[in-house]
Amino acid sequence: MGRSKEFDRREALLRAIEVFSEHGYEGTSTETLLRAMGIGRQSLYDTFGDKWNLYLEAVQHYTADSIGDQIRVLNAARCPIDGLKTHLYEAAEKAIADPRPSCLGISAICEFGCTSPELNMLSKTAALTLLSALERRLSEAKADGTVAKDVDVQEAANFIKATLAGIKVAARAGASPENLRGIARMAVRALA
Repeated sequence: MGRSKEFDRREALLRAIEVFSEHGYEGTSTETLLRAMGIGRQSLYDTFGDKWNLYLEAVQHYTADSIGDQIRVLNAARCPIDGLKTHLYEAAEKAIADPRPSCLGISAICEFGCTSPELNMLSKTAALTLLSALERRLSEAKADGTVAKDVDVQEAANFIKATLAGIKVAARAGASPENLRGIARMAVRALA
């Protein structure tokens, strides 16, 4: 009779996300993962396959949660421009509140670029999902007159997406809270 797993799979995955976010794939040893996750080597292989499959699952889980949270913020405000503003301001505040700011999605892109088909697919899917939500709110804001009629919705959505990534990278690089808030303020002003 086989031994039952003695750990919470989801909790172990969340711990792996933290480690990969901090150190990247190549910078994370299997031993570091095992210690952080509180599991043995065989449990890693039995449950996740190997380090690469664990990494893919971590990126997928992190990205799905992150995009879902961002879309909830965008849609929480009745007024579309308020949803867009809140999204940008909240991104800055979230980065400020994190004592060790990191983003597994951006980390994966920086580490692998487009070289991994699996990661590339995850990244593109997440980007398209976020862009679609941003474009929808921007179109609504154009329709109600809170965003200028000459603003190109696709360009503006890509600008906001790049700004959100920039906030995360700047936070990771040690930008001050005021600098991060300033990035968000300038993006909001660009929409007016």
